[in-house]
Amino acid sequence: MNINQNYNKLEQSYLFSTIAKKVADFSAANPREKIIRMGIGDVTLPLCDAVVRAMQEAVSDMGKKESFHGYGPEQGYDFLKNAVAGYYAQRGIGLDNNEIFISDGAKSDLGNILDLFAVDNTVLIPDPVYPVYVDTNVMAGRTIVYMDANEENGFLPLPDESVRADIIYLCSPNNPTGAVYSHDALKKWVDYALGNHAILLFDAAYEAFISNSELPRSIYEIKGAEKCAIEFCSLSKTAGFTGTRCGYTIVPMTLEAGGASLNHMWLRRQTTKFNGVPYMVQRGAAAVFSKEGQMQTRAAIDYYKENARLIASAMQKMGIWYTGGENSPYIWLKCPDDMTSWEYFDYLLTEKKVVGTPGAGFGKNGEGFFRLTAFGDRENTAEAVKRLLS
Repeated sequence: MNINQNYNKLEQSYLFSTIAKKVADFSAANPREKIIRMGIGDVTLPLCDAVVRAMQEAVSDMGKKESFHGYGPEQGYDFLKNAVAGYYAQRGIGLDNNEIFISDGAKSDLGNILDLFAVDNTVLIPDPVYPVYVDTNVMAGRTIVYMDANEENGFLPLPDESVRADIIYLCSPNNPTGAVYSHDALKKWVDYALGNHAILLFDAAYEAFISNSELPRSIYEIKGAEKCAIEFCSLSKTAGFTGTRCGYTIVPMTLEAGGASLNHMWLRRQTTKFNGVPYMVQRGAAAVFSKEGQMQTRAAIDYYKENARLIASAMQKMGIWYTGGENSPYIWLKCPDDMTSWEYFDYLLTEKKVVGTPGAGFGKNGEGFFRLTAFGDRENTAEAVKRLLS
């Protein structure tokens, strides 16, 4: 029996596992110290009232024979797909229900979508980047080419016509850097993909944090994207579903590769390997898109964005270069005093009792940079800012 040897090519420890161990060791040695965690991007506000009520009603449905739901459609119930389609329609994007696939989150789909593509495809990934993009392709044994995201290009790399790729990952607003592509920049990527018969995998998990109306929140705001792009989105950060798990992936009917419909292939994949998101969760997710749900989730997003403003203000006062914070819940900062990412992590942990995420964990171009998240509660965020400035 042979195992998948590609797993030996992965980093020995997942970034956030290493952080967790360091924090646990420090806490054990300093049990009286209050540590403020601004590393892993988990939310702290509860589900909004509209979502809770919808889920409670759905639980009641499950307790009655006439409204009980067993196996549902693997690609999602129409009531939620209708809600997602209506959300996109507000931005002038028309989607057919058959183009919307409900899932348990963007992370799963970003890895699972690779089932549609041969192993001999070349993958283009920005560096620094969310680890799942890299690790899932390493596991599969694909060739990865990296594009440099750095201080000079504002961590928003553009296509290099000398580089040939088949699969391209983009994330905007970006995790970890918080940087957001403009319409013109995304048009360059769409044109590149169309010209190279490549597929764009567009991660829009943080689109709801964009407040600048001049910035695109979906790849489908770009002409031609429906012929080259798959979009992934999640309710984890926009509606507090990190522990509830629900997201959606858009695969246009017009998207083809190698003479095959990727929409039909993804439907076949999902109906084979996925049993769908629970009925109660989907009812809660549909409530997110209601008028009441949108108002309540917007209040939570604004709360986190104020946290981001406080952190960004501290960076300005300290004279530290950063991106993000305005249209993103992440602040990506340049480590002061020429510290490495892990040196700054250790400094913040031991001296300020604040936990962030070393940029080096996101790729070689992340070395010397650091990510702080705005997902904490206001009191802790304000206290962390005070500690940073002290």
